[in-house]
Amino acid sequence: MTNDAGAPTPATPGAVHLRAGENGTAIGATFYEQVGGRPFFENLVNEFYRGVATDPVLKPMYPEDDLAPAAERLTMFLEQFWGGPTTYSEQRGHPRLRQRHQPFKVNPDSRDRWLNHMRAAVDKAALAPLQRDQLWDYLERAAFAMLNTFDE
Repeated sequence: MTNDAGAPTPATPGAVHLRAGENGTAIGATFYEQVGGRPFFENLVNEFYRGVATDPVLKPMYPEDDLAPAAERLTMFLEQFWGGPTTYSEQRGHPRLRQRHQPFKVNPDSRDRWLNHMRAAVDKAALAPLQRDQLWDYLERAAFAMLNTFDE
């Protein structure tokens, strides 16, 4: 779409973004582009993992002593989900989030800890309210979907 001067109009924040094929390029401005691309997601994920690194329940769920590989995987996943590069699927295949999290005990306590660290990261990101709400809505739904036990 263009405005009266013939210049492209920005995409509506919160609009659905389509891809040209299953792993094709995004059509229109994506959330990924709106928030600043990879640097935004790197900062978000790095802030999140600062909290995870000190969490006595979550930290043991990560096999590496160094959280950098986990941070890179989450960054690639979020980039792809929000309309950025499809590097995650190219390197790791379909995300299969529930399957990938099945080996870990994701109970209400670990889910809530994950959400607390992610909430702190999202709040620090200082997004526009609509973008913050969109991101948080997805993250919260995803965290609840990963729940696989009620055992302590």
